Amino acid sequence: MNTSLPPQASSISLRVTALAAAACLLLAGCTGSGDTRLDSAADAAGKADTGRIKVALITHGGEGDAFWDLVQKGARAAAAKDDIELMYGNDSDPTKQAALVRDAISDKVDGIAVTLAKPAAMRGPVAEARAAGIPVVGLNSGIDAWSSQGLLEYFGQDESLAGRAVGDRLDGLQAKHTLCVIHERGNVGLEARCAGVKKTFDGQTDLLYVEGTDSNAVSAAVTARLRQDPSIDEVVTLGAQFALDAVKSVREAGSRARVATFDLNKDMVSAVRSGKVQFAVDQQPYLQGYLAVDSLWLYKTNGNLSGGGVAPVLTGPAFVTRSNITSVAHFAAAGTR
Repeated sequence: MNTSLPPQASSISLRVTALAAAACLLLAGCTGSGDTRLDSAADAAGKADTGRIKVALITHGGEGDAFWDLVQKGARAAAAKDDIELMYGNDSDPTKQAALVRDAISDKVDGIAVTLAKPAAMRGPVAEARAAGIPVVGLNSGIDAWSSQGLLEYFGQDESLAGRAVGDRLDGLQAKHTLCVIHERGNVGLEARCAGVKKTFDGQTDLLYVEGTDSNAVSAAVTARLRQDPSIDEVVTLGAQFALDAVKSVREAGSRARVATFDLNKDMVSAVRSGKVQFAVDQQPYLQGYLAVDSLWLYKTNGNLSGGGVAPVLTGPAFVTRSNITSVAHFAAAGTR
């Protein structure tokens, strides 16, 4: 689906590489999977002619997570349109993510888009970027921290609101006992999702922390919990790939539990269509990447601030179910939903 970038040493630095032609980006859906280096995206037909700028997109995405491929695709599409030199970097370790931001500052980029999954770790480097006169926008995580840290704009889902919506939906499905699976301890967005579910769900909500970088470990942990407590009738995962792990766990445990999830990808389409997964909450990661990068170009070239610089721009939640999966299936197949 996506080609992998070469591994990078622990000392992370920015480097620029050429982007594939825009026809590959926009028609064939090509992209690079994330790693801890920053990669460059560039020229395409139909690009803006307003002077080239350089933007760094720096996320907390872990290795092998297809969600971040969608974020990158959106970002690269915006970069191609706006004639932006885009550099991407990611690390799930907050200290290393902070180092990537500092690398971008040293490289004198014209703008930074960053996730705030661990807001405290980003406070220092964000302040350094601002002191250097570099505009910073947020995306995906940190909806409660972006404004106080001085970011110009934010693009993403209100995770607490999304969790409460899931809790309401589970009540409508007459679930009684939910297991909410958190695949990254300390991630404020993931914690907010489960907290939101617990707030509105009338039944019992239990939390299960798993190691999200190990699919086998996720399946084993969920299977063990389902065997331990047969009263669990709903498993809620916080990422599409983990929903498929949970489906396997339900089968192996001989459980009657149903599975629902946050986030959507092309593998989830068939699972929702077949009923193996009841629904997926789509926060539109492609849109998050696109808007974050495009917003920096608009700010630099026209002084625009989405949300007036005081309100977040919400990209979700939207529920994808068997009744509407057809309307998004071809987008998911193309790797943009």
